[in-house]
Amino acid sequence: MLDVLAVRQQFPALSERYNGKPAVFFDNPGGTQVHDSVVRAMSDYLTRTNANTHGVFATSLLSDARLDEARQAAADLLGSAPQEIVFGNNMTSLTFALGRSLAAEFGPDDEIVVTRLDHDANVWPWVMLAEDTGAQVRWADVDMESCTLDMEHVQSLINARTRLVAVGYASNAVGTINDVKTIVGWAKAAGAYSFIDAVQYAPHGLIDVKALDCDFLACSAYKFFGPHVGILYGKQEHLERLRAYRVRPAGEELPGKWETGTKNHEGLVGAAAAIDYIAGLGVAYGNVAGNASRREQLAAAWKVIGDYEHQLIDRLITGLKSIPRVRIYGITNRMEWEHRVATVSIRKEGLTPEQIATKLAEQNIFVWNGNFYAVSISERLGVEQSGGLVRIGLAHYNTIEEIDRCLAVIDRA
Repeated sequence: MLDVLAVRQQFPALSERYNGKPAVFFDNPGGTQVHDSVVRAMSDYLTRTNANTHGVFATSLLSDARLDEARQAAADLLGSAPQEIVFGNNMTSLTFALGRSLAAEFGPDDEIVVTRLDHDANVWPWVMLAEDTGAQVRWADVDMESCTLDMEHVQSLINARTRLVAVGYASNAVGTINDVKTIVGWAKAAGAYSFIDAVQYAPHGLIDVKALDCDFLACSAYKFFGPHVGILYGKQEHLERLRAYRVRPAGEELPGKWETGTKNHEGLVGAAAAIDYIAGLGVAYGNVAGNASRREQLAAAWKVIGDYEHQLIDRLITGLKSIPRVRIYGITNRMEWEHRVATVSIRKEGLTPEQIATKLAEQNIFVWNGNFYAVSISERLGVEQSGGLVRIGLAHYNTIEEIDRCLAVIDRA
């Protein structure tokens, strides 16, 4: 069982005071707080190892080794080979870069499937790709009651003309976990690429790109307790074949051809530290030996985190249901917690989302309001023109007591 108080002591921000009071961090879907080991690893790199790569001197050789370690850690996180990992600024920039490379294979007879549930970073790069190539965009709809993908509609859109299916692993707006494995299978049967935005799923569950058999998947380290670094997985056959926009010295070997220019070295080291922190939870609380593989440790850690987060979800949604005039968007049946992450969006009749977020902020409870870049679902739900939603996002370092504080403020608002 997770020792939440012990975990909280390892996150420096959780002991800080803002406006003279401790804070409740429920802004996690926009970026989690950073683990102490991440801060120390980045500082250590900048202090002792800072150099550019591929030199013959000590600090450059050490930099090469640290970046190789970071790539292996990311591969262990996603269940891939190291050469299939591409680092970048963030998921959005990596997706746009991949879209530019894929454009050569698309034309007016092709179709791209996107969903109305996704963050715009997994929508607009593909819409712009279609505009550049003449391809057609097909929009998969959402069940309005549960805020889940209409799977029959998704399947109906995939046909012999489909070249790409882009879908999110979990919604950053309403928390829905999508059945991406099934969708990947449909795309594969049609001969189409599959692209998975796993940014919101990565802080909550184990990802296995080989089991999914997806062609591409992206996530961001700052959503799982690390620094601002983006991670793209691509099947080796695709990364080798596709043309990468790069400078000549980058060469054709993987993954360097996709990482033209100097990387964020300290960020990659920090991302590796964040992954090792999560793996350590598997050893501390998941009954996995310290000499087990990092992948095995991560699998155990996500089980522990998931069990605890289900308790948090249950407390939050049950409490919200008891508050008059509050509408919860997304899955609310406790028998279906495995189909949602710990991200819950609401509105309260008579108040705008900004007003609720402001009242919470006055009590040092940090939440987001607006559309969270999930423009399509905000429009589909009819809330885009009236301020969007209030998003309460939980992480494994949050507590029941924090949830109760939040509920009390919303009730009084």
